[in-house]
Amino acid sequence: MTFARVRALVVVGVLVVFALVFVGVALIRDSQGGEAVSASCPEGWPQGDMVLREAKDIKINVYNATDTQGLAEAVADDFAGREFQVKKKGNDPQKKAVDGVALLRYGPKGIGSSQVIQAFFLGKAATQYDPKRQDDLVDVVLGDQFQQLATPTEVNQSLVDLGSPQVPPGTCAGKTEA
Repeated sequence: MTFARVRALVVVGVLVVFALVFVGVALIRDSQGGEAVSASCPEGWPQGDMVLREAKDIKINVYNATDTQGLAEAVADDFAGREFQVKKKGNDPQKKAVDGVALLRYGPKGIGSSQVIQAFFLGKAATQYDPKRQDDLVDVVLGDQFQQLATPTEVNQSLVDLGSPQVPPGTCAGKTEA
């Protein structure tokens, strides 16, 4: 081996060691743990579940707020085919018209899940957050402008475009990892 090759290997080796030390120090000194966030949460504020779950771990109700008969059942079957846990389907029990594509209703335990579902509507669904809601279900209420759920490729791109879930007002970021 020539002297130039040995010198190059030594330089690369030193750089790798420095990189490993730097990453190790960064991981050890990481201050973004969940305890720091929850410790600064005002008393009485709910802790939001910010985890972006897989479809098989998300529970939803699918409701129809349009005049189209059977829409909730068809869309619920589509969600079930994509491995969501569909709990209820039918006409919206609140009987309110939904202008737009859809309305997502959820509480603190459904923040991350609602973000995943939002991707199936390409970020065009309205949201309704209820800080007092105790379950982890997300109500999907279909509106007059609904046409179809996004394809898997569109969902993946939409998740990238949407980014991380935002903490609603009056709520603290809680669980961020599954």
